[in-house]
Amino acid sequence: MTTLIVIAKETIPGKVKTRLHPPLSYEEAAEVAAAAIQDTLAAASAVDVDRRILYFDGNLFPPGSEHYEVVPQGTGDLDVRLAHIFDHCTGPTVLIGMDTPQLDARVLRDMFAQWAAEDEAATADANAGVTDADAGTTDVFFGFANDGGFWTLGMREPDGSLIRGVPMSQDDTGRVQLDRLEAAGLRVSLVPELVDVDTIDDARTVAALAPHTRFAETLRRIESTTSATAEGARHEHDRN
Repeated sequence: MTTLIVIAKETIPGKVKTRLHPPLSYEEAAEVAAAAIQDTLAAASAVDVDRRILYFDGNLFPPGSEHYEVVPQGTGDLDVRLAHIFDHCTGPTVLIGMDTPQLDARVLRDMFAQWAAEDEAATADANAGVTDADAGTTDVFFGFANDGGFWTLGMREPDGSLIRGVPMSQDDTGRVQLDRLEAAGLRVSLVPELVDVDTIDDARTVAALAPHTRFAETLRRIESTTSATAEGARHEHDRN
C-alpha cells in the first residue's frame, strides 16, 4: 500500500503563520496559510496512491480535503506526532507539510515511481537467482527546507523510531534527521530543497516562483489592497 500524508493545522488567525505579522494582519496571514494548504492538497491529489491522509490539528477541515482520510494529530511534540503517523502506515509512505505551496506534484510522483521501479527490478533479479536483489534500492526520500528543516520525508518501510527524539523547529533539524536516517544504515535519496514559508520574504519568494498558485494570488491581492489603502491614507493626510 502506498500512502501520502499532508500534515496541517487549522488556519485560525493568531495561531498560524504569525511570523507573517507584520506586515500582514493575523487574519491575512491565516488567509495566506489557507491558500497554501489548498495548493498542497491539490498537488497531493494529483498523485496516484492507495491512501491519502490529512494529518490535521483542528476542527474545520480545509477545502480540497474531502477525499482524504482525516487523522487527528493528537498531543505531544512534533517529533512524537510525526512518529505516530508513520507507525500507523504500512508500505511506501511520504509525508509533506503545508508550508511549500510551490510543490510540484511531479516530485511526489517520481518518489513513488522510483520505489515501484526498484521493486520491479528487485523481483526480476530475485526470479533470476540474483542474491542481492535489493542492492541499490532507495529506503528513504528526504527534502531539506531552506530554513534548515525538512519539507518531506518518505520511507519505504515506515518506522516512527527514526523520527522520535529528533529536535524540531531548529536550524539543524534537517541535518539531525538525515544523520539519524543514515546512522540506521538506510539508503537516502535527496530531493530538491524547497523554500518553506515562514516570513514575508519567504512568502514573496514562493509567490514569485509559483505565480499561478492560490497562495501567490492571495498574497498579491492582500498586498495590493494594503498598498492601495496606505496610498489612499497618505493622499488624505496630504489634503488635510
